[in-house]
Amino acid sequence: MTTTTSAGTSPAAAAGGAQPPARRDEVTFTIDGIEMAVPKGTLVIRAAEQVGIQIPRFCDHPLLAPAGACRQCLVEVATPDREGNVRPMPKPQASCTLEATPGMVVKTQHTSAVADKAQHGVMELLLINHPLDCPVCDKGGECPLQNQAMSNGRATSRFVDVKRTFPKPIAISTEILLDRERCVLCQRCTRFSAEIAGDAFIDLQKRGAQQQIGRFDARVLGFADGESEPAAPAGSLPYGAQAGFEAPVGAALEDESGRPFASYFSGNTVQICPVGALTGAAYRFRSRPFDLVSTPSVGEHDACGSAIRIDHRRGVVLRRLSGEDPQVNEEWITDKDRFAFAWQDAPDRLTHPLVRDREVDAEGRVTRGELRPASWAEALEVSATGLAQARAAGGVGVLPGGRLTVEDAYAYGKFARVVLGTNDVDHRARVHSTEEADFLAHAVAGTGLGVTFDEIEHAPAVLLVALEAEEEAGVTFLRLRKGVQKHGLRVFSLAPFASRGVQRLDATLLRAAPGTEAEWLDVLATGTQTLFGHDGAVGPDAPESVEEPAEVSALRDALARPGAVVLVGERLAGVPGGYSALLRLVASTGARLAWVPRRAGERGAVEAGTLPALLPGGRPVPDAAARVDVAVAWGVEHLPETPGRSTGEILDALSVGQLGGVLVGGLHSDDLPDPAHTLRALGAAGFVVSLEVRASDVTALADVVLPVAPPVEKAGAFVSWEGRVRTFEAALATTAMPDHRVLDALADAAGLVLGARTTEEVRAEIDQLGSWDGDRPAAPDVAAAEPPAVAPGTAVLAGWRLLLDAARGQDGERFLAGTAKRPVARLSATTAAAADLFEGDVVRVSTDRGSIELPVVITDMVEHVVWLPLGSEGSQVHRELGVAQGALVRIEPAAGASRPGESVQPTDGGAS
Repeated sequence: MTTTTSAGTSPAAAAGGAQPPARRDEVTFTIDGIEMAVPKGTLVIRAAEQVGIQIPRFCDHPLLAPAGACRQCLVEVATPDREGNVRPMPKPQASCTLEATPGMVVKTQHTSAVADKAQHGVMELLLINHPLDCPVCDKGGECPLQNQAMSNGRATSRFVDVKRTFPKPIAISTEILLDRERCVLCQRCTRFSAEIAGDAFIDLQKRGAQQQIGRFDARVLGFADGESEPAAPAGSLPYGAQAGFEAPVGAALEDESGRPFASYFSGNTVQICPVGALTGAAYRFRSRPFDLVSTPSVGEHDACGSAIRIDHRRGVVLRRLSGEDPQVNEEWITDKDRFAFAWQDAPDRLTHPLVRDREVDAEGRVTRGELRPASWAEALEVSATGLAQARAAGGVGVLPGGRLTVEDAYAYGKFARVVLGTNDVDHRARVHSTEEADFLAHAVAGTGLGVTFDEIEHAPAVLLVALEAEEEAGVTFLRLRKGVQKHGLRVFSLAPFASRGVQRLDATLLRAAPGTEAEWLDVLATGTQTLFGHDGAVGPDAPESVEEPAEVSALRDALARPGAVVLVGERLAGVPGGYSALLRLVASTGARLAWVPRRAGERGAVEAGTLPALLPGGRPVPDAAARVDVAVAWGVEHLPETPGRSTGEILDALSVGQLGGVLVGGLHSDDLPDPAHTLRALGAAGFVVSLEVRASDVTALADVVLPVAPPVEKAGAFVSWEGRVRTFEAALATTAMPDHRVLDALADAAGLVLGARTTEEVRAEIDQLGSWDGDRPAAPDVAAAEPPAVAPGTAVLAGWRLLLDAARGQDGERFLAGTAKRPVARLSATTAAAADLFEGDVVRVSTDRGSIELPVVITDMVEHVVWLPLGSEGSQVHRELGVAQGALVRIEPAAGASRPGESVQPTDGGAS
């Protein structure tokens, strides 16, 4: 029976009923006797999938451009000639590169002996040099080559010669290893690197029998003779030398900062490799696929909500893979989401409650003892009693942190209002401001699903404000790049310099010194002249007015086009007037706006109402009707009416005794702009309860520590920056409790009912409340601040966190740590020369609090600005300098540092 299927065809027609005529943008052809109508340009291999016909393949991938590299998908093809006679092509064709044309007749291996023989021949050629090491290969058990060798290969081999071999493995990076003899040259990895990530990661090399995938390295490929081989670059060690294992052949390439180069997305090449040529160093030889239990989940490292798959065995997570979600991350994730999971079961993991004893001497002085293990009953009782006393002594602040599920964040907000009777709750464990809180209440909370990944991919223009997409939202970067490559998207970035990620987006840079973003946004909104130069300069030599740069006019016109989007990061909170100017910009241009925080739990916490003036669903605290809504749902008579304190104000109040205690969630002091002040405030607090996964400098100051479950051991949901709810279930069954259950037990100990015992209970209550349909809070209206005056020897501090840095979420993953960028200080040539600094010198960046010394990289960037990574090893800006972006810092050559090529002069009596 002949059937026809096409997009939009009715089920009756698909079953063989009367067929409507093909549309002008469709072509009708036949495959294995089935007549199909498909959109023009459809590949034959895709059309076959639509009707359930399986064609073997290795190089084909739906998200990569056709390559026809492996030739495994050969089919027999006949097409009409000029007279309409259907004539066969002289030889089988690769169905992964062949577009369906009108009247084409395709026969796959299911109906054609020619196609079947061709596929058998290709498989035989692929297996000639392929090693028979399936029992020890990481891909064994889930290998397309194994499967297709059985289904589309010969039963016996005719090859009797010696197989080709290569030294192995090559360390492509500290994380990715390459076994070249297993490679079938499908080029999936090289195409992913070039098309999707835009990284010069690995490529096809040599010709003929020696053709291979790898990095270009003369020592590895054997091009250099023994005496002329170049010395290994300083700092470029093989992964074995760094990790303590037997070193593979060769060393990874270096990036400009002197570290072995690796893409932030390199792990995707391991997953899409159809054989065992590319493997992950952390997972290599650790398990077999059929020993693993797989659980779908969601990435916890950023706000993109990427779908992942957790593979575990006997209660231990062995690897994480990308899940398939076309609406969000497609089939890609960052290396951080893939490899950084060891932190959830680190050696400092808290497994039982801890209580600190207090002793009162004869004079009434209280002495705090050491933390000691305690039972849950004792810890909850001590916590309830201590929080009640602290509430009576001035009140209790609540600092949940921004890494929680929406259920946990909701429980913290409810606990603050119902049990502690306060609106002193704020999840923003980072640089923040009152203006930002007003912006979130006005433009983000309760808005539901807003701008989506698909919409930014197909937008005519996207403006990035205080957002470095590759470092702070990796999957968002990939979708932006896809839009640039395939849909003509124009990206604009408001930043001090064009980072490598911005360059790979072909983005137009609007040079903005830290603190001038608000003025830039007003210029875009109103067209008025700026008080700073078009290069974003600040300081005494900045011109008072300039002619409007062409890129400003281009961006204003682009944002006025339907579908244009502005993506704003959380770093704009450190710029007075930034969010106010941003709202004026989108109002004047009609562009859509999306807030992209860095942490996974930030958007969910906003929706859950863990802000001092915000209740769940975007309900403003000052609105009586909004408070009634929530009070009825919570079964209480009333809620506190006065908006509470922000994170910074809570810490200030603790330090001077205005608050009696604090309840802390996943808070790390280094995330805040002044970690020393944070720790002093917690140390001065009358009573501290900390709910945490691992021991930290905060738990060391707590009076009671209550261990909670990491994401892998609990069910929950993250709300992505899109506003999309991303639910997941627990991958590992343990006795560890999520935050909301611990808070529910703590409320019970206080004699109150929180109603947050189970995840289902919390979700039902959130759904019942829904979003606020009343008047939204007014938009913030804060004036921009004047840029600081830059004196000689000083500069304005700029910076953001790198994707891979010294954050605690990456602890324990030594292979991933080897691919992190080495921290450097970036200066313009003019700024560096004014401080007597040159490329490769070591600069000392200092404040009255401390200093950081880093090598200088001369960068085409804004003048009078120094850029530092905020949280990398050797560059903990908040901890060492005690300031945030936009502050003035001193810059000078580091004492005792010699420049490249200079010899250090001997001291008196020293040998030269």
